[in-house]
Amino acid sequence: MTGTSDDIIERWLEAVAAQLPPETRADITDELRELIVSRMEAKESDLGRDLTPAEVEGVLKEIGHPLAVAARYRAGPDSLIGPELLPWWLYGVKAGLLVLLAIHALSLVVTLVSGPREPGQAIAQAFHGFFGSGLTLIGALTLAGAIMEHYRIRPKWMTEWRAKDLSLFGLSDPLTWGVKAREATQASGSAGLNLKPVQVHAGRAGPASEAVFSFLALGLFVLWWLGLVSFPGLASFEIADQPVTIAGAPVWTALYAPILAFALAQMAVDLFTLINPTAERLRALFRAGVAVGNLVLLWALVQAGDLFLLSSAGEMATVAINRDLLTLDWLRMIDERGRDLAGVGATLSILLTWSAAIMALMMAGAVLTNLVRMVRR
Repeated sequence: MTGTSDDIIERWLEAVAAQLPPETRADITDELRELIVSRMEAKESDLGRDLTPAEVEGVLKEIGHPLAVAARYRAGPDSLIGPELLPWWLYGVKAGLLVLLAIHALSLVVTLVSGPREPGQAIAQAFHGFFGSGLTLIGALTLAGAIMEHYRIRPKWMTEWRAKDLSLFGLSDPLTWGVKAREATQASGSAGLNLKPVQVHAGRAGPASEAVFSFLALGLFVLWWLGLVSFPGLASFEIADQPVTIAGAPVWTALYAPILAFALAQMAVDLFTLINPTAERLRALFRAGVAVGNLVLLWALVQAGDLFLLSSAGEMATVAINRDLLTLDWLRMIDERGRDLAGVGATLSILLTWSAAIMALMMAGAVLTNLVRMVRR
């Protein structure tokens, strides 16, 4: 072998060694060196001469690229996400992207309805936001899948599944979203009727389905709360062609950490639902706790009063929760509010106050419902 051939072999071995753990690097490179030498000697015996550098390159190519060869000796999985986890990763990507698409589409509709000067720019911003948040979602799911693959983590919900919870996989089907929307409309029209279905409907969502949707929605909220993703059109709108900027009141800064912690806690409850779908009493207890936490946060916002500040052309108005607005007279006066900045602030305050009251009733109902479920189970 010539010196040039030796250099080629050493460079190839160094490239392989760089991908190997330090404790096994020497043994493996010695083994590979012996393999290369034996193959070269066999070829030289057939040809009756030393191999040229090009022929040495050919021998190395037959053995394989350094990255591929090193992968054969590396402990652990051979792929970032293996065939067992790939369907779950793909489902998460499809369902998550559909949730993102719905959020950005709603944001775009709000932006267009508020009368932007350049609709094309609003559409471009919505697409840019969807593209960026979509990449973040795919990256996060890929990282989670790689960790699960590397450490052989297999949650119980991958093996201990129940047929009644399989409807959650419809979240990755765009047609299912339309079906669920129509069912929700029909359900609202038949509220109060005690109907007992005689057959199982494919679109009916179970606890696991609700947990998946809640987990994805809360995950997006946490990313937005941390400033990792943005949704265009949420921080501004227009009144009579005048831009209006929305800013949060000081209460949001004071409650920043509690809201983040509570959102993560709710995500943990959703994960518990997926991992332990049969633990119905514990699930009811956790959901009752979540509802109580929602009531506490809502009470803190009510006590703060001012929640948002509207500013336009040097003028300012506040959007607040005011218990004095919880009268039918104020609801009837919504149409009488002016279309200036102060009038819009007053209208939003009325709507926000009534929304908070309805949310409080729903949360109180959720506490009682889950406590009853704990007793009956």
